[in-house]
Amino acid sequence: MDYQKVKGTHDFIGEDAEYLSYIRETFFKVTSLFNYKEHVIPTLEYSEVFSRGVGQGSDIVRKEMYSFLDKSYRSLTLRPEFTAGIVRSVVENKLYATEVLPIKSSYLGQSFRYERPQAGRYREFYQGGVECIGVSGIDYDVEVIQLCLELLKRFHLDDKVALSINYLGGIDTRERYTASLTQYFKGHIEEMCDDCKERIEVNPLRILDCKEERDQKVASNAPEITSFLSEKEKADYEAIKERLTLLNIEFHEDTHLVRGLDYYSGLVFEFNVPLEDNALCGGGHYDNLVSELGGPELEGVGFSFGIERLIQFMKDNGIKPESKKSKSFYIMPLDKEVSNYALRIARLLRENDYRAEIDYDGGKIASMFKRAERLNLDYGIIIGLDEANAKTVQLKDLKTQEQISVSYDKLLEEISK
Repeated sequence: MDYQKVKGTHDFIGEDAEYLSYIRETFFKVTSLFNYKEHVIPTLEYSEVFSRGVGQGSDIVRKEMYSFLDKSYRSLTLRPEFTAGIVRSVVENKLYATEVLPIKSSYLGQSFRYERPQAGRYREFYQGGVECIGVSGIDYDVEVIQLCLELLKRFHLDDKVALSINYLGGIDTRERYTASLTQYFKGHIEEMCDDCKERIEVNPLRILDCKEERDQKVASNAPEITSFLSEKEKADYEAIKERLTLLNIEFHEDTHLVRGLDYYSGLVFEFNVPLEDNALCGGGHYDNLVSELGGPELEGVGFSFGIERLIQFMKDNGIKPESKKSKSFYIMPLDKEVSNYALRIARLLRENDYRAEIDYDGGKIASMFKRAERLNLDYGIIIGLDEANAKTVQLKDLKTQEQISVSYDKLLEEISK
């Protein structure tokens, strides 16, 4: 049979691999500027981590998780998102007691959701993000938006996205709002999709996430949560907006933005592509997730983004990964007797962080140059018997075709020019 990749998975080859490497390097560089440290967690968690953490009412738990019983009949799940797993790790390792608060964690790795594959969306996908756990007030809410915007700037996307914000409030506020939503949607539910008919029983807030155009029109006239906020919640929300304005961060208030996860309970935000149903990244504040997973009463805030979606958007806008590659060399020994000298040259280059490839196949020099061209390398180093005996090389710029003779002792000095 012809073996093919599983539907909804993706091979990172060539340019795609370069994008992934560039995004990973840039992401951890930017997050470190805000004093976040990488936090690596398992791909597998007990299913309850997500059913309790993400919420039974979310589409992720209801329809999209890859869950199975192991040989001891324990229910395990391939992580559909990182936040619940990061919080589980913080609680299990008691980091709230041993680390300085807030705990700032950054992550990037694979996640899994059983979704309909489409451009930039896969069933196995890379997700990056941060979690800031042990916060109080609005300061870190605003800082996380700053971090997200700085990341988009590094990818040259900050002028191509728009920030949307909303404020969900705490448990009491959401209960009042949920009751009002239920009352409103009951008058329309028969004309809505089957998922919405289920959502109104499980969690009416999720109806606001529905992507069906007909249902979106109904939801556009639904009550707004800002009408149900307490005085403190209104004050916090106003303070966030004032701080964003002070920092010259433009934003749009979307009073029906709820995100797709049940643990959000304060600020929520997304950076969207205008005129498209495409959120490049988003996140928000959560009050009860840490305690829900067995920890103390600690609040947190974070955001995440999908790498494949980001790569697709960068490609669509002609944004290439910024190359940080060192100069590259193709070493061409013209005789078997000079192979040891060629190895010495390669070792010298690699020890000094230059990329080097040796043509072990030999043959005509024209064939060697063709291979060097196909590999898109910068320089050729030609070594014949005369060069080996004189401890020199012929250094050729493969772009300009300029060629000079350089002694072994002066090779690094010449290259650095």
